[in-house]
Amino acid sequence: MRKILLCLIALGFAGLAIAQAQTVADPAVVEARTEAISKTLRCVVCQNQSINDSNAPLAADMRILVEKRVLAGDSDAEVREYLRVRYGDYVLMRPPFQLNTWLLWLGPAVLIGLGGLWFSVRLRRRSGDAAVVDMSAADRARVEAALAAPHDEVDR
Repeated sequence: MRKILLCLIALGFAGLAIAQAQTVADPAVVEARTEAISKTLRCVVCQNQSINDSNAPLAADMRILVEKRVLAGDSDAEVREYLRVRYGDYVLMRPPFQLNTWLLWLGPAVLIGLGGLWFSVRLRRRSGDAAVVDMSAADRARVEAALAAPHDEVDR
């Protein structure tokens, strides 16, 4: 009885191993996964192209490496991590938000904000200077009197 039970367990594990080997070795699945992973990895030679889109020899080598890792049974995340360790964060099309990449993520927003602030301050200075220069002494006295008086006494 024990021998039969052990044989059934061994057959079950053998069936699982065969099923796993067939899903990994299926060329269509391997090709689809390799292409999907390759679209998320940047060619380190090209300017902002994925290794899937690049014609550089290094990109072809990286695609082959991705395919080998897929055939070895690595998950998509494991393949990306393997290449990230080998080439650095630059190889990822979407680098993680870390202390060393904060400028990459926040830099454009900070630059746009500083540019808008500079423009608005400059515009206010220009319009404020023109208003002060164009105001007569009588108008200035009237404005100062209106600002000094309580709200109820101001004429409209």
